[in-house]
Amino acid sequence: MRGASKRSLVIALILISTYMVAEVIGGILSGSLALLADAGHMLTDAAAIVMALVAIWIGQKEASVDRTFGYHRTEILAALANTFALWAIAGWIVFEAYHRVFRESVDVVGLPVLIVGIGGFLINLAAAWVLHRSSGESLNVEGAFQHVIADLLGSVGVIVSAILIMAFEWYIADPILSVVIALLIVYNTRRLILSIVNVLLEGAPEHVDVYRLCSELEEMEGVTLIHDVHVWTITSGNEAFTAHILLDPGYKGDIDELGLKMKGLLHNEYKIGHVTIQLEKTLEGCTEDHHVGHLLALSR
Repeated sequence: MRGASKRSLVIALILISTYMVAEVIGGILSGSLALLADAGHMLTDAAAIVMALVAIWIGQKEASVDRTFGYHRTEILAALANTFALWAIAGWIVFEAYHRVFRESVDVVGLPVLIVGIGGFLINLAAAWVLHRSSGESLNVEGAFQHVIADLLGSVGVIVSAILIMAFEWYIADPILSVVIALLIVYNTRRLILSIVNVLLEGAPEHVDVYRLCSELEEMEGVTLIHDVHVWTITSGNEAFTAHILLDPGYKGDIDELGLKMKGLLHNEYKIGHVTIQLEKTLEGCTEDHHVGHLLALSR
């Protein structure tokens, strides 16, 4: 998965970096805020992709005594940094738009804005298509993907503002559409930031129904109660599960076989890769917080 993610990120980086220079030149020559904002955002796109690539590289370092889970969380931190960068860009665009409307009057040359905007749209569309294939598997790549999507929206805004300027001389369309783009950037990152926070707070993965999982384990022959349950995400596509499972003292079956059956359920049905199960025949000496709220939920 990470090999495919790296290839997608490298291809997108080449596409974006190549066209970024053209947007900067076009923005300076035409005086378009929307085009300069889009060019600035392309620069952050490139930085975001580089950050994602570095995070993947660091995340692949082997685990150590001090980092028993390795450095996988680096990818989540990179996704968080990319989200904050997007918000900062949106704030800068709004600030510049305010100055354009209320503090200064700038004429914008529509034709070069339109030409460069169309080129930017095509480049961002290609980069988004490349990253989309890996974004669903990694929050790190998703963060870079959201940068490109925001830039794609920026290119649309540039094209629309250029058409309005050329057709009606509505120069105010440039800052207004820039603000609309900024708001769309913030709106589009809402799901990403919620997923990142869920990982950092050790929340259960979205695809895992913990109540249902506990119920299926307790329905296995010989199981009396599952408690001290923890399900969390280490990094995208790498989930972990730990639990204590109380067995019927009279259970005569093969305990090792029962444990393998439980792990098979977790691996195959819930796609959880890191599983630690402690099988017990008594609660004596078990001092952990038992987390048996699933029993109350199921009894309602």
